[in-house]
Amino acid sequence: MGQKIARGDALVLAHYYAPDAVQAAADFVGDSFALAQMAVASDKPVIVFCGVTFMGESAKILCPEKTVYLPAPDAHCPMADMASEEEILHMRRTVPDLAVVVYVNSSARLKAHADVVVTSANAVRVVSRLKEKNIYFIPDRNLGAFVAAQLPEKKFYFGHGCCPIHDATTVSEVEAAFSAHPEALLLAHAECPEAVRSRAAFVGSTAGMIAFAEHSDAREFLVATEAGTLYELGRRCPGKRFFPTRADFLCADMKKITPAALENVFAGGGTPVEVDEEIARRARRALMRMLGLAK
Repeated sequence: MGQKIARGDALVLAHYYAPDAVQAAADFVGDSFALAQMAVASDKPVIVFCGVTFMGESAKILCPEKTVYLPAPDAHCPMADMASEEEILHMRRTVPDLAVVVYVNSSARLKAHADVVVTSANAVRVVSRLKEKNIYFIPDRNLGAFVAAQLPEKKFYFGHGCCPIHDATTVSEVEAAFSAHPEALLLAHAECPEAVRSRAAFVGSTAGMIAFAEHSDAREFLVATEAGTLYELGRRCPGKRFFPTRADFLCADMKKITPAALENVFAGGGTPVEVDEEIARRARRALMRMLGLAK
């Protein structure tokens, strides 16, 4: 066991997909973009990031002077490695006037090859501000297609990656949910396939979905994203009802982040996140450019 961490020395961040009890214990709950901003703004020397590995890496890259812990270091986003350095280098050689745009749901090594990183909350804004006409958007092809539809002045190229949880969403299960709740509006994450997005009243980031529900006059909503989001939706929208579009809309890796795993970090059982210095330097440039363009 390592040294115990005083609770007052740490900022506990939790993603919306973390288990309810973990979200309740966090200092701040949000999506990837908001959590990155909070990590940078914090004056605490320690960040305990209740998320998957790419989130902990991003926090360490943005805050190299801080100690970052992941309660569940084996919680990994499958999409994070669904692109390769070789593919990026090939696109740079063959496509002129190209910007490589890497979704934040990616490894530090992929971010190091990016011209800019984006999140689902800021991708449209950031890409719209790039001078390059051609955009290589990786690793999420569904989010990339969502962004491309709003920026017809750009030419997009996509990789083969996707979130396996969101990509598994089907029109038939959405139609079944509508049949069970005919008065409900559909909220869909931008990582869902286009056939599902086209049926939604709102498409965007998790935070955007929550904000839409909070300000909508509707009383019932179908939710096409990870079920952990229901906790914050219920907290922010009392009196409204939310129904997942399928019963098993769950990320198994996010559910590894248990209250016991969080407590273990404070008890001294955590291992600090480390990122290769050169990779971190290059990835930091792309992440900081995102923060600047997203303002």
